[in-house]
Amino acid sequence: MDNFRYPPPNNLNLDKNPLNQYKNKHEKFKKNKFMRFLSTLIILICIGYGVYWINNNQPELKHKALEMIYTRNLSILEARFTANQIIQNEEFFNESEPIKEPILRYHPYVLMEVKFTSQDAKTEEGVILWDQVDGEMITDTRTWDKTHGFSDCMNANADRYEYQILKTIAKNKGKATRQSLQNALNLDPHLLEAWIERTYKKKLIIHQGEFFRIHLHNPVITVEPSTYISEPLVTKNIKQTESLASRYSSKQIIKAAESAFGDDFAIRNTQNIFLPVYCITTKNPDGSCQTTHWNALNGKRIPHSNLIE
Repeated sequence: MDNFRYPPPNNLNLDKNPLNQYKNKHEKFKKNKFMRFLSTLIILICIGYGVYWINNNQPELKHKALEMIYTRNLSILEARFTANQIIQNEEFFNESEPIKEPILRYHPYVLMEVKFTSQDAKTEEGVILWDQVDGEMITDTRTWDKTHGFSDCMNANADRYEYQILKTIAKNKGKATRQSLQNALNLDPHLLEAWIERTYKKKLIIHQGEFFRIHLHNPVITVEPSTYISEPLVTKNIKQTESLASRYSSKQIIKAAESAFGDDFAIRNTQNIFLPVYCITTKNPDGSCQTTHWNALNGKRIPHSNLIE
């Protein structure tokens, strides 16, 4: 019987040298990878040159581009005073004439809706307005009075036990002995000593003779956990870039409030809002220039210490 061979299938690989085939595929892959790298490099060079050209020849386009990048939606307190009203009404401007258009900037705050127990053991509800630049709570929006001491406590990462030491000293006319702290807090002496030592090491209190006192000038920390709101706060959303940088986060402020105001204090919700502030530059009688800052909500001047960035 004659030997019969079936013809090979059409899809059968008869390459006698598979190593060469692998090499060809590998070289093709390397070539494609190099071309992709080269095209990406060319695109980046073109973009870089375009940015350089715009920066040198069309600076107004650069500013518009940066504005688009950094512009964000802000929820702001609606201004009740214009810059012109402040200039006309404040005696400060009688001797100092503005020399340029006022600049409007936005000052960051945390607005908290809260509930707490009052001194007569009743449940109260309110809101707290807390400054994210100087770390202090607003107690009254008419005068923009503030606490004094919370920023130091946040910087020292104070806990609720250290706040109890501070508040007890504050309620005792600004100074207290170990015994008066023991009587007020009713703690085990060893535990009280540990609390005092931690508070002392954080430079929140100092020891003078037999007394401990708060290491601040005129501290204001024993306040009701609510901001007095003279008129309803109205907010609106805008796109803006000119805002002061926050030095204290919402998380730090929430922790400080919960540590300071006791177990019955609760925060229902929080909102980041911004206070409009006018920056007005004037020329003094001696020829020097001065920039002052004015609260657009109540028309009052803002101390420079509250605007440190």
